[in-house]
Amino acid sequence: MDKLSYIANSEAAYIEDLYSAYQKDATSIDAGWQKFFEGFDFSQKFNQTNGHAPSTPASSNGVVDSQHANKELEVVHLIRGYRSRGHLLAKTNPIRTRKDRNARLELTDFKLSESDLDLTFNAGSEVFGRPATLREIVTALQKVYTGRIGYEYLYIRDRETKNWLRDKIEKEALYFEPSIEEKKHILSKLNEAVVFENFLHTKFLGQKRFSLEGGETTIPALDAMINRAADLGVEEVVIGMAHRGRLNILANIMQKTYENIFNEFAGANAGDTHGDGDVKYHMGFTSKIETPNGKEIGLKLAPNPSHLEAVNPVVEGLVRARADIMFGSDYDKVLPVLIHGDAAVAAQGIVYEVTQMSNLEGYYTGGTIHFVINNQIGFTTDFGDARSSIYCTDVAKIVDAPVLHVNGDDPEAVVYCMQVAVEFRQKFNRDIFVDMVCYRRWGHNEADEPKFTQPLMYKFIEKHPTAREIYNAELTAAGEVSSELAKQMDAELRQMLQDRLDKVKQKELPYKPARLESDWRTLRRSEPIDFEQSPTTGVALETLQKIGQALVATPQGFKMLKQIETLLKDRNKMIFETGQINWGTAELLAYGSLLLEQKNVRLSGQDVQRGTFSHRQAVLHDVETNAVHNSLNHVEAGQGKFMIYNSLLSEYGVLGFEYGYAMADPSTLVIWEAQFGDFANGAQVTIDQFVAAGETKWQRQNGLVMLLPHGYEGQGPEHSNARPERFLQLAADYNLVIANVTSPANYFHLLRRQLAWDFRKPLIVMTPKSLLRDKLVVSDIAELTKGGFREVLSDETVNAKKVRKVLLCSGKVAIDLIKNQQGLDDKGNDIEGAKIIDDVAIVRVEQLYPFPEKQIQVEIAKYKKGVEVCWVQEEPANMGAYTYLLREFPASRNMKTYMRKASASPSTGFLARHKDEQTDLIARAFE
Repeated sequence: MDKLSYIANSEAAYIEDLYSAYQKDATSIDAGWQKFFEGFDFSQKFNQTNGHAPSTPASSNGVVDSQHANKELEVVHLIRGYRSRGHLLAKTNPIRTRKDRNARLELTDFKLSESDLDLTFNAGSEVFGRPATLREIVTALQKVYTGRIGYEYLYIRDRETKNWLRDKIEKEALYFEPSIEEKKHILSKLNEAVVFENFLHTKFLGQKRFSLEGGETTIPALDAMINRAADLGVEEVVIGMAHRGRLNILANIMQKTYENIFNEFAGANAGDTHGDGDVKYHMGFTSKIETPNGKEIGLKLAPNPSHLEAVNPVVEGLVRARADIMFGSDYDKVLPVLIHGDAAVAAQGIVYEVTQMSNLEGYYTGGTIHFVINNQIGFTTDFGDARSSIYCTDVAKIVDAPVLHVNGDDPEAVVYCMQVAVEFRQKFNRDIFVDMVCYRRWGHNEADEPKFTQPLMYKFIEKHPTAREIYNAELTAAGEVSSELAKQMDAELRQMLQDRLDKVKQKELPYKPARLESDWRTLRRSEPIDFEQSPTTGVALETLQKIGQALVATPQGFKMLKQIETLLKDRNKMIFETGQINWGTAELLAYGSLLLEQKNVRLSGQDVQRGTFSHRQAVLHDVETNAVHNSLNHVEAGQGKFMIYNSLLSEYGVLGFEYGYAMADPSTLVIWEAQFGDFANGAQVTIDQFVAAGETKWQRQNGLVMLLPHGYEGQGPEHSNARPERFLQLAADYNLVIANVTSPANYFHLLRRQLAWDFRKPLIVMTPKSLLRDKLVVSDIAELTKGGFREVLSDETVNAKKVRKVLLCSGKVAIDLIKNQQGLDDKGNDIEGAKIIDDVAIVRVEQLYPFPEKQIQVEIAKYKKGVEVCWVQEEPANMGAYTYLLREFPASRNMKTYMRKASASPSTGFLARHKDEQTDLIARAFE
């Protein structure tokens, strides 16, 4: 098969297509190919007339000329081969020989030989813009494509993008030569990185810091990227990264004072911090720096946990919010940068999700620079055991993002790649990956012994000089710096670090909070008393009707499905005639009321525009043109924006994005809706680490709303239970609000309360499914005009003196109980002969956390002393709110309970069994 390998290289169909296009319109193809085909046609004419082309050897019968013409095509294939596979031969690994990846770039792979090296080929115009010898062509291609940078870009389908990259690679890269001052600057940044790590290693022996040693070129890389970005008009850079190298970046890129970092090592300020805090290498930071060219640029490093890559969607959401609110959606002003580890970027599914999101309307951020600190090992696992792909960055290919693989021991090459990355992102607003191949000098942390698992690798690393030592030696050998410069830099920095450790103040550039930071500073932290009673959130009837008019109106000539026409008629009747508002209408009225207060609303998730259960229909579609009409963006001039996006089929990535958006902007109601609440488990890392713990760990408030459809209706184990018990287990220190609401009016006020509070809390709502159109789940429009959210709903249908039993419950089961109490069937119709039960009261706990104990006690006190109080839930005994109730409400320990039996699965998958269980549950509650 190896003898036939040139067939795979030939890509004959590609060449034929290009030639065909050239014959029809020469200007439709690249200039290099135009020159090649001009030469090819010229040589063919000479062959036909028994002549010879100037670039070919003479012959009497044209045979040699014909052979040369065929070789011309093979040289084209060779050029293309280097462009597509040269990276497989590039010298990107600083510590070990690369594996043989069968690049197939030998001359024999193209039916060429050494005897052809001094022949001139018109194909040289592809590289030089002129005919050239094969020797010149191969030498140039090897220099460009098999040096210390490996380029992957030929798979990109957009011609302009590919041509721009090729010109950068084949022209600019060959002649990239920093000035002496730039080289000194690179050396100084390398020196900062090396000395900082060495200083910490000696002064704080044994403490974890997840050092950057082996990857110190990261510092000049990020420095170059930020400086170039500032020159190109970027005003903010937002960075997300794991813990390795974080302290070095905080000090030498973000310019966090050394004094503050040293204090954290000493464990200072622990008593002064709100909440529980977090380890020093998880914290975020915000600063403003001045570049060497005199440009000021803001830097943000997002806080994140040890869950690898979990911060990625958070950064993207944060960038989207800042671009939308501060820069008028000009994405060139704010740059997202994700710093990955090689093992994590290859293995974590969230990387794929975020990459897949990158070009979608609802999640677009203008392109991300991905920088991989590739230390060739994950914890203790060699990369050969950590991925199946050749490169850790192969996920880039799903969005045609180019990848630059670069040797971390060549700081000038790394700096060049980062500058190209910025220029590419700013020009094309697309993702790009820079894979810096380096190593890890210590184990996973500084106390770990890496030789347990990689003895040979670390035997070499022990003797391997640092990137600073290598670069200094190169500059010294070239006579560009004195041999004493690095020593002088080293001594000066060590003295400065010692001074900082001795508490000498470091100069900081004053940071003036941007608009969004100022908005956050107007808010305060919550106190327990805030949850005693909700604020007033009613809206004037005239305002609700103004919103209603927008909700029932469509553009002239807009043609809808019959079902949508009916829905709009029903909306009109509810708002303007009966005044009886259902769930979906109350929700839209809540959004509209916020928009009229110049607040924004952002809602995303799977199928949210219509809603999983077709109850929302916030965006209407013309059946003939597919044109869309977003009703709530047409209430009045000057209103806020209603941003509603159907998401990709992702939970982890999308929830993280929305959390990031809400983290940036406290004045936008940000909502993520799960298709079914059960699916939230796909985003559990974000829920555990960010939603539940973000405030106590990082002192970052967040008002994100999660809508999780929940309720037992016989739809099976994956469509019944949003796992309220998991959220309730995470609830502490007033970190969340968890609600299971049964009233449209209460839902209206609950949503409005999110922005009415002068603090922010994540809100988890167990939303209904079957109740969306239930006759009993309606509210009088007057309830929307006054009052606020009610944590507990009393039973207004019973005579308190006659009540023998009080059923405490939450969510859909309350409506099932009410139907049984009132003698109604499942559809809310009267059952002939059914008796109304007037001695059992049903009290609905609408907010589960913070637990409204006082409000519940007020309700119980309405009934005679010693009345039996019970707890009813439709979830199994080991799920739902019961075990939480035992913790939060001591009186519940003596209550009788009505629940399904404990179960490994959330519910049965058989409808008949479900109905039997539900009927039995309700009947037992009324015994």
